Amino acid sequence: MRQRSDPARQQLSLSWNVLAFAGGVGLLVVVLAWFLGPGLFGISSTPVGSTVQAEVVTPAACTGANAGEAVRFSFGGKNRDGMLDGCGHGKGERIDVTVPDGAAETGTIQVTAAETVVGASDLRRPVGLALLVLSCFAGGMYTFLVLRGPRRAVVAA
Repeated sequence: MRQRSDPARQQLSLSWNVLAFAGGVGLLVVVLAWFLGPGLFGISSTPVGSTVQAEVVTPAACTGANAGEAVRFSFGGKNRDGMLDGCGHGKGERIDVTVPDGAAETGTIQVTAAETVVGASDLRRPVGLALLVLSCFAGGMYTFLVLRGPRRAVVAA
């Protein structure tokens, strides 16, 4: 049987302690990512603005691009007009909208539906964590393959 000529490779032995440590570090990274919260994956869970109830004044069909509906709501003790970046509501329908902080005192205000946040998706966190777990696993497997070294071919007699 032939011995390896590289003495540094012989000192790198893959034991269960090494694998357990690598697995523990990967698990620690995932747990820390989970507890760091939504900010880690670019999700802002705090709504920016005040939620009020609005009435649809001019509905818009969802057939065209950039459809917007005119809404009327009470904000700061005054009746205000706004433009909702949505479609498909009926005239006179009441919906919850988010009025942005620092809205102008006069003119039409651009509002969004209260249930939505621009640029966020409920799937970002679980998908981000799944990708993080897969990258930890891939890094661990790569380390395992590098430490194991090349496999020897078995020749049938």
